[in-house]
Amino acid sequence: MPTRRRALAGLAATAAPFALVTTPHKALAAPSEAEIDQAGRDLFFGSRSKFDEALTVFEAHGGPEMAALLIFSLRFSPHANRPIQETLVRVTGTAAPQDWFDWMLWQENNPEVVPHRSYAGLKRELFLDIDPNFELFLRPEHLERDAMKIRFEEVTWGGVRKDGIPSLDAPEMIAAGEAGYLNDDDLVFGVEIEGDVRAYPLRIMGWHEMFNDVIGGVPVALAYCTLCGAGILFETAVEGRERPFIFGSSGFLYRSNKLMFDRETHSLWNQFTGQPVQGPLVDSGIALGQRPVTIEHWGTWRRRNPGTTVLSLDTGYVRNYGSGVVYNDYFASPDLMFPTRVDQSRAKQKDYVFGIRTFGGAKAWPLKAFDGGKVINDHVAGLNVVLVGDTHGRTVRAYDSQGLDFRAGGDGREVVADGAIWRVTEAALVATDGRKAPRVAGHVAYWFAWDGYLGARSDFYEG
Repeated sequence: MPTRRRALAGLAATAAPFALVTTPHKALAAPSEAEIDQAGRDLFFGSRSKFDEALTVFEAHGGPEMAALLIFSLRFSPHANRPIQETLVRVTGTAAPQDWFDWMLWQENNPEVVPHRSYAGLKRELFLDIDPNFELFLRPEHLERDAMKIRFEEVTWGGVRKDGIPSLDAPEMIAAGEAGYLNDDDLVFGVEIEGDVRAYPLRIMGWHEMFNDVIGGVPVALAYCTLCGAGILFETAVEGRERPFIFGSSGFLYRSNKLMFDRETHSLWNQFTGQPVQGPLVDSGIALGQRPVTIEHWGTWRRRNPGTTVLSLDTGYVRNYGSGVVYNDYFASPDLMFPTRVDQSRAKQKDYVFGIRTFGGAKAWPLKAFDGGKVINDHVAGLNVVLVGDTHGRTVRAYDSQGLDFRAGGDGREVVADGAIWRVTEAALVATDGRKAPRVAGHVAYWFAWDGYLGARSDFYEG
């Protein structure tokens, strides 16, 4: 069966949500379940005449539960979109959405609409036509509505097959002095665990979006969703499990966020929360712990951490790892590549924020609050924190302030509190008298991703 694919409707700014309304439909004979099943197949695999007949069947059914399959067909049917859109208007009673992007936003805004029972099976078949390896994630028993933590109708294909964006597993690291390929203004993900200091350049990680490694004796994975602008460092050893998890990229997205998978059970995980959302682990209660990670210019990171190692260009893959190559157009655009709703009343959808999640709460600080290098004393869910940042390098480090009030020091490498100078390190703020303020895990992300997954549960720093 040949693969049928349609291009995305194009980059579009996030549209306003569209509410479901009911309007009368013209009287048509109610189709049987067998006719609906066949009509669904004809949307994708039928001739043009069969396609037209299928739309008539969907309209005759007259219910919004047909919308999910019609929206899916806007992207993957080989036939024209306009008749599909006209049928969607008739079965949903709303004429506001204009294309696949907008209709996906309508679907997200109407979670009460449950797709027709034929939807999951046909969508599964189309995805397996793209890559038979998707079978690992799309077993029918895991696609039941009450077996998933996310809505299957909002799962989209990201344009690559399973492992089409290959993870780096225990990649080769080299000394800083050997990394002649790096420019001082290249951004890196900086990590320090138990004195083991490493740098992973974004210009490499953009092609791989995941590494699985052991740093300072701790098994970790950096899950980098380029679409979300978020690199999150997760601990992969979980109590009660014999081996650490090893993760890869599934090729699927949910609300413009990558769905990663573990190679042991092939469960799908939300990259932003570190929790399984579909598959054998969905009810396990597992939530991966986070470790601090810093984004910083290579030159600055190296000066702060002269003993750092850095990712080698010898990754085992042939890619253009040049500066400003991977996702350059997307990063430079204010638009999203895939649809998801976002409240832009506090920040624009692709403004960067730094976020912290703790037990009982979360908070986001707009990166622009750190213009020129700022120290911010604040709190999140009862935890007093101090944040030391600089917008220029997309850099923020957070520490448990232990109730002290910090202010900026001389050169960004020091802060001052309680009559002492405190050195800014990757593990803690260290005072001249030996006191320490330990690091707090947090990460940078685009506002739309933070808002989409935390929303009203998160506070927002107003300045």
